[in-house]
Amino acid sequence: MRKALIVWGGWDGHQPREVADIFRNVLEKEQFEVEVSDTLEAFADESKLKGLDLIVPVWTMGRIEQQWVTNVSNAVQSGVGLAGCHGGMCDSFRENTDWQFMTGGQWVAHPGNDGVEYAVHIARGSSPLVEGLDDFTVKTEQYYLHIDPAVEVLATTRFPVVPGPHSLNKPVDMPVAWTKRWGAGRVYYNSLGHHADIVDIPVVTEMMRRGFLWCAEGKAAAANSSVSFGSYTGMADNQL
Repeated sequence: MRKALIVWGGWDGHQPREVADIFRNVLEKEQFEVEVSDTLEAFADESKLKGLDLIVPVWTMGRIEQQWVTNVSNAVQSGVGLAGCHGGMCDSFRENTDWQFMTGGQWVAHPGNDGVEYAVHIARGSSPLVEGLDDFTVKTEQYYLHIDPAVEVLATTRFPVVPGPHSLNKPVDMPVAWTKRWGAGRVYYNSLGHHADIVDIPVVTEMMRRGFLWCAEGKAAAANSSVSFGSYTGMADNQL
């Protein structure tokens, strides 16, 4: 049976417990053995992390021990999947650039705050992960992120919607969902999920389900691959 670890906590405004419950239900329906933890100490045992198929962080802001980030990074580099949403993965530890390098982006703003109505455009043909999905509209936070140019974009949203100092620039298509590789591991991110009710929207839940499965399948694929890569230990000895 595949194993997944969900670690929730941080800022309560993102309803991490409720989001973690939704993710647990999704994974259990897919026959995962799911462990749920409300402490970052869950990342302290690197060998245990490497025995997983999937890691799902649901932790906004806060600080983390550099060694624990290194442990997660090493596990993902070995083939363990990493998948998450909204601030629970790409606004987790603002001071830790190793986390941002691994996940593929970092939140910087949500002009208009909560309650902005905007369209999510599926990048058709980009990946089987979005095959058969249609564009949709949501009313929630619209995330503006700083993005790793290496990511494979699955869905976008057009900025600006809300007037602000950014709106004098040309319109931009901001990634909403993406994948990337981290060593032998697969990474998936979706910027939707400000509250649990957004995660619970059927199309959003389906996007997350597909992302979880794709990331978890990467471990077996990595075991059968002969591709080599250099390891990355990051700032382990000189974290500020």
